[in-house]
Amino acid sequence: MSNILVIIQARVGSTRLRGKVLKVLGDRTVLGHVINRCKAIPSVNEVMVATTTLEQDDAICNEAAINNVNCYRGNEQDVLSRYYEAAVGSQADAIVRITSDCPLLDPNIVEALICFFYEQRCDYARVGLDVLPRGLDAEIFTFGTLQQAHERSTSEYEREHVTPYIIQNSDKFNVKVFRDQDADVRDSLYRLTLDTIEDWNFITRLYNELYKGKIFGWKEVKKLLEANPEFVLLNAHVEQKTAP
Repeated sequence: MSNILVIIQARVGSTRLRGKVLKVLGDRTVLGHVINRCKAIPSVNEVMVATTTLEQDDAICNEAAINNVNCYRGNEQDVLSRYYEAAVGSQADAIVRITSDCPLLDPNIVEALICFFYEQRCDYARVGLDVLPRGLDAEIFTFGTLQQAHERSTSEYEREHVTPYIIQNSDKFNVKVFRDQDADVRDSLYRLTLDTIEDWNFITRLYNELYKGKIFGWKEVKKLLEANPEFVLLNAHVEQKTAP
């Protein structure tokens, strides 16, 4: 049986909204919600947080401990090495990559991605953001694929963003994109990630409406947004930073 590890990358430093992952959203921090949602993915064996060795990120490890998950610390800029070293330590067969700025992550979508990954015998698979909103992002890859990326990635961009080498070398890897069968291309226009104060105001509004102490998913969010289109205006104008 495969050993599936979720690694959540997190740090206090942020160019647009510093300390965003430690902001309190209801009864826990943003990072706490992300951890809780990752724990709810049925096929996952372990959830881990990967942060930097900077003193300011002691708070990230403290938050991981509060939520009963391990915290691996590594190079600030070389996020790829952080993932590789954390995965080696856990003896994972497959790694799910999650970023800590996604407090609306849907465990059911990530589970569907994992099933797709194994059904298609992929080396790498990701959620298709052409039919789902940014903020529901997830990637999964085998340990062997991660190891090759770690050994062969040379540019700062590849090291910082973890998976560009894999994606750009689809002739070497079996790379697939998972598209939820219930999704609509119009859904990709929503923005569910946390990067700016406008995103924070939007996500806070959603949590105030939907969070009752239990995880709510994308279907509930979509239903709320369709009924209240004015909510979308809170962060519709925010431009996404360039990333893979």
